[in-house]
Amino acid sequence: MNNKNQRLTASEISVIWSSYINNTFSTCILKYFLRNVEDTKIKHVLQLAFKISENNVKKCKEILELDDQSIPVGFTDHDVSPSAPRLYSDAFYLYYLKNMSKVGLSVYGVALCTSANKDVRDLLSKAIQESTDLYNKTAEVLLSEGIYIRPPYVTTSNQKSFINSKGYLSGLMHTHHRPINVLEITHIEANIEANSVGRALLAGFSQVAKSKKVRDYCTRGKEISKKHIKVFAGMLTEDDLPAPMPWDVEVTDSTIAPFSDKLIMFHISLLIASSISNYATAAAASLRTDISADYIRLSGENAKYAKDGLDIMIKNNWLEEPPQIPDHEGLAKD
Repeated sequence: MNNKNQRLTASEISVIWSSYINNTFSTCILKYFLRNVEDTKIKHVLQLAFKISENNVKKCKEILELDDQSIPVGFTDHDVSPSAPRLYSDAFYLYYLKNMSKVGLSVYGVALCTSANKDVRDLLSKAIQESTDLYNKTAEVLLSEGIYIRPPYVTTSNQKSFINSKGYLSGLMHTHHRPINVLEITHIEANIEANSVGRALLAGFSQVAKSKKVRDYCTRGKEISKKHIKVFAGMLTEDDLPAPMPWDVEVTDSTIAPFSDKLIMFHISLLIASSISNYATAAAASLRTDISADYIRLSGENAKYAKDGLDIMIKNNWLEEPPQIPDHEGLAKD
């Protein structure tokens, strides 16, 4: 560890504080998954993910303590009931890990570029490598099980060309527009898969949440995911491309909660944040105006859903406040 005199910057406190909470959350989720997984290969990947999260919690705590920062509450054994009946299929666990490792790669990559402290950079660099390994191992198991969902195959021209007309961007105000390109297909497919995982997750949560408000909120989120999948699938089928969908992502009929309502709401907030980020990236990469406009419109719907979720969390005292700088103006008035 570095010398204690090397204080953490605001961005470094932010990433380590958030990482601590996110990894305590992950250990709760994975602890439950490990209790009822049946497939040996899938179990090994879950064990790897659990070990990564557990080690990250310890490392984040060490860095925060060295800088005299308070340790977040995060999530504990009170937020998970590992002995609760199975809620999801083994196949769902793989799709879940694939999606969450992608999120980890994105979050840790951005955080690394805002950090100077060597301990923080070392932690983030290792987290990126571990997320990469986890993604690759998950992909290998999905392939070996024959359930990896590939983006559609397409026929492309071998000729090199440049865009020579503004008509290439048309779509929003025109009845006829060009076929979608491979960049647009990539983001559409990724968002279909992410929403499919989210829909299954929320379907399970809507069955087991203790509070009616939380159950209703989960059901609303499930319907939003279904709607967004339909919009994205339509973009592909309009050009006679198949809309790839995960299969065997089964949700059982259990109504016994494996997770606290606090954890459920936090998980949904993470999904929404990831979705809004994905949509923003996709909108920027999509050159057809109607597609980028759809991403912006759907992001607005996600933002409203997120706000309503935060209201529920605040009302129930579930939303942990990030480290705050002193209110100098307020102190001057005292």
